[in-house]
Amino acid sequence: MKIIYFSLDYTPHDHRFLSALAESEHEIFYVRLQRALRQTENRPLPPKIHLVQWAGGKKPFAWRDLPRLVWDFRRLAREIQPDLVHAGPVQTCAFIAVLAGCSPILCMSWGFDLMKDVERGRWWQFVTRYTLKRCDYFTSDARVTRDKAIAYGMDPQKTVVFPWGVDLERFTPAPREKPVGQNERFTLFCNRSWEPNYGVDVLARAFVLLTRQQPDLDLVLLAGGSEGPRIRQILESAGVLERVTFAGQVSQADLPPYYRVADLYISPSHVDGSSVSLMEALACGLPCLVSDIPANQEWITEGKNGWLFPDGDAGKLAEKIQTVLENRSSLAELCRQARQTAQEKANWPQNVQKLLQTYTLIQSSSAKTPGAKNA
Repeated sequence: MKIIYFSLDYTPHDHRFLSALAESEHEIFYVRLQRALRQTENRPLPPKIHLVQWAGGKKPFAWRDLPRLVWDFRRLAREIQPDLVHAGPVQTCAFIAVLAGCSPILCMSWGFDLMKDVERGRWWQFVTRYTLKRCDYFTSDARVTRDKAIAYGMDPQKTVVFPWGVDLERFTPAPREKPVGQNERFTLFCNRSWEPNYGVDVLARAFVLLTRQQPDLDLVLLAGGSEGPRIRQILESAGVLERVTFAGQVSQADLPPYYRVADLYISPSHVDGSSVSLMEALACGLPCLVSDIPANQEWITEGKNGWLFPDGDAGKLAEKIQTVLENRSSLAELCRQARQTAQEKANWPQNVQKLLQTYTLIQSSSAKTPGAKNA
């Protein structure tokens, strides 16, 4: 099949999908909606992927550009004549594909589109409902986003849910000098972006609370973002900057060692689907302490492979970390359970087959009318 893969930007997740699709029998045309100010993926496109040059992909998306983008997407669909358009997020890429008259369309939620963007106002709600009622199929990585899509008009019989997963051969437990939690110092690790959705400021406040009575506690933060000045101010004003390692943006190739030297992975995210970084931590056999949002509850069982804390509550997060510190001897079993969870649910080569099966299902059930309907 000829498939247009239409995505917001070029991220590590896009690289993962495009790499898998490049190995399939399909001919893949990659269309990028925007070029964000901060690039998160530096690896070149996988071989055999056709990068489509069009009106988008050169700057951040703006609603004022919508007519021009729809017009040009209709043009490129007419030229490529795809058998399927795989598009997401819902309110941007999938919406443009719908307005361009393409069919069939597989709408893919990226988590934040249905867990946060849809709540931004009536326009976003209208666009979400309009798009989902007109897409042929829907896929997401968590039940909570599927349920949200159905609430906004998606046919429940035309939905497919699968966790995106990770490479279990790259993200794997490694030998340590001492077991998790048994080193002289205890290291907390977080690699979520410093953006409002991900709550890294909550972790910073919790760390400040703990350092008053835990002199052997350290924090490693990766990534960066617009919340950087605020997060650094929280840590600096409490005089704990010297106990925090700021490692910046780390490539996927260099990421596994960070999980392997940590004692506890923390994700204070307010919005998520099935978090890939959470799956990576589990795959590395690292106990996880995460916010109690619905998507995280699909992965973490309290006291079995990690713990949950009330979303946004720095005090409760600090209490949970304190409990972990007081029960270090029990972490070995949680490490084993964490890895087992990843093996059972987060096997990327296995999980991505569900996407390829969905492509075949859509092809067999849709009318044989490739390209844009109204081109």
